[in-house]
Amino acid sequence: MRTKSMVTVLALTIFPVMALRSQSPNSSSDTSIEQMPEQLETRWALSALPPALRDKATVLVLDPAKGYRLARRGTDGLTCIVERTAWELADYRNDIYIPLCYDAAGAKTLLRVKMDAAALRAQGIGPEALKAEIERRYERKVYSAPERPGISYMISPVFRTIGPPDLKVHTMAMPHLMFYAPFVTNEDIAAAPDLADPSSLQYPFIDRQGIDQQSVMIQMVGDAEKAAILTREETLVGDLCAYRSILCLWHSR
Repeated sequence: MRTKSMVTVLALTIFPVMALRSQSPNSSSDTSIEQMPEQLETRWALSALPPALRDKATVLVLDPAKGYRLARRGTDGLTCIVERTAWELADYRNDIYIPLCYDAAGAKTLLRVKMDAAALRAQGIGPEALKAEIERRYERKVYSAPERPGISYMISPVFRTIGPPDLKVHTMAMPHLMFYAPFVTNEDIAAAPDLADPSSLQYPFIDRQGIDQQSVMIQMVGDAEKAAILTREETLVGDLCAYRSILCLWHSR
């Protein structure tokens, strides 16, 4: 199954229509988002970055009643959040957790979309209307692709989002990097990702991220680096598991 018909194994969010609709039976019946303890949310957001980049990064935390707010102002152009609303789903859940950080180019464009999605959800817009509104804003050029090449860091030890092999929500350890590649396709780079063959995901591939302007090139970290991340972040992994059982890495559903 190629990326055009698969969901992003990683976070963010390529959600084809059939995959989206397959999620409804697995969705949480309570869609209200619980506000996380700020310190824990901040640590989790920053875990998406290599340790050497964390001290100078900006952190936004989510107020479910309003949207994202500034928790810590940084100085290096990197901005980190834990995404809770994947607008591409057109189906609200209370159990999506995607820690990620953008550089300045991504914060100006891609992060803006996620912040607006959270604010619109807080204002009461429905999930299908939210998806339509985001797409409409892209069509009207309210939103645009990043103006230059750049990177989104996603090397956190824990994610909870849609993933392989069944296109359902999982808690997973899948640290990776994303490089902005608007309008680029897997055919352009001769990539052939296949959910049934995890080895096909170890090399770069394109994730459409819901809309062509948001396409990114995904690069997984290697097994040794993944193991090092899990060891380094052992305390955070335990604290997330204690906070909510669905965030335990053994919790596959």
